[in-house]
Amino acid sequence: MAKPTHSSHKTTGVGSPEEMLFVDLLRTCDLLSRRPAQVLKSQDLSSTQYNVLRILRGAPGGLPCGEIAGRMITRDPDITRLLDRLEKRGLISRNRETKDRRMVVARITPEGLKVLARLDEPVQQIHRQQLGHLGRERLRALAELLQASRRELS
Repeated sequence: MAKPTHSSHKTTGVGSPEEMLFVDLLRTCDLLSRRPAQVLKSQDLSSTQYNVLRILRGAPGGLPCGEIAGRMITRDPDITRLLDRLEKRGLISRNRETKDRRMVVARITPEGLKVLARLDEPVQQIHRQQLGHLGRERLRALAELLQASRRELS
């Protein structure tokens, strides 16, 4: 009895190089996000809430809701509810602009800054442990490849 040939991707279960890379990226993202998520949990934050706080820390004058949504790492369809939760905890404040009453600007509060300050070193330490072994040159090359792939998707 002859062995079947495996020339077809469908019969072997092996995808294209692009598909295999996509799966590798998803696996890597999952593994890399687990430890930071545990640290964020210590402050009762999700990764998306942490992302909003970091965005607002970088914009001391505050940002409108739509601008925050545009800067998010992952898209959150309900940015308003996300901001509601952060405001309820006193980590951000929201105010209507006097010039354009339709625009609501969110700002990080001193309490939100304190939470980030407590998280900065533990999160950085995790990133160094997870990726530091690659070295500066390989990290730079990987970052360039990822940026190039995102450019084609925008």
